[in-house]
Amino acid sequence: MRIQHRWLWIFLGVLLVVGGCSTKQQEQPQKRIAGIVFQEDQFFRLILFGMREAAKKNGVELLEANSAGKPDKELELINTYIANKVDAIVISPLSLKASVSALTRAREKGIAVITYNTTVEGDIPASLVESDQFDLGASTGKYARQYIESKLNGKATIAILAAHSQTPEQSGKRVAGFKSEISKLPNVRIVAEQDAWMPEQALKKTGDILTANPGVNIIWSMNEGGTVGAVMAVKNARKAGKVVVFGTDNSEQLANFLLDDDNVLQAVTGQAPFEIGSLAVDAAVKVLKGVKVEKKISLPGVLMSREKPDEVRKFKERLRQLSK
Repeated sequence: MRIQHRWLWIFLGVLLVVGGCSTKQQEQPQKRIAGIVFQEDQFFRLILFGMREAAKKNGVELLEANSAGKPDKELELINTYIANKVDAIVISPLSLKASVSALTRAREKGIAVITYNTTVEGDIPASLVESDQFDLGASTGKYARQYIESKLNGKATIAILAAHSQTPEQSGKRVAGFKSEISKLPNVRIVAEQDAWMPEQALKKTGDILTANPGVNIIWSMNEGGTVGAVMAVKNARKAGKVVVFGTDNSEQLANFLLDDDNVLQAVTGQAPFEIGSLAVDAAVKVLKGVKVEKKISLPGVLMSREKPDEVRKFKERLRQLSK
């Protein structure tokens, strides 16, 4: 009987080993998703925070990269991820047209492509997650128009900071949205429109604009970096109270500017970057599972103004919670 029991235990042990091997063979490898941003600022950091949370929730590996606003770097990253056979690429492309070729190759290799914030021509992305870029500009433009009507008797001289050479499609839509509101006032002139999307660029360009056009009393920037630089330039020129700034995008620094008593920054319309990043990764996971996704997911912009400091403080608290 002891011998029989011994063989029985050996037999059961073999079954457990074989069963364990079978289970391991059935396990699917962890999906890998590349998340590509193109700038190092709070907007894209919050995008990455959202991506990370969604990746953790969905049990996928997130490979993070930054193209640094350089088309050749973007191309290099996409080619590297194609060679590494990632399962999906989640990206804010630098160009509607120039980014098509590399992402087409990725799609042809069976890699799911999700775009967010910006996109490319054609049917390459399975889904686009964004805020409406025209409406982002128009939202701040509407607020600026009301400010001009109530504070400046409907008259203003405006300078615009854009990013046409970096993200022409996105910049063009935001600028067009802003102008669509400002153009409703007959006594408003736009005397300068220059590219400056990073704080250092915008600081210098705005200083030059203020020197060349001393009558400028309103500056609008199409992004966070430009808005930061514009505010600093106005302060440096000691024109607080004479020149005001409006912007698009939001960040903790811009929120602090809105709460400052210098009265320079008046309002910004921002996106929901954490949610954009999270939804973009969620969409990629759904595509990999064969689940149908919406071709375009649009999130509303959020206006923050100096007139409503409590809302600005709530935004800062939300940022603090998300950044934990």
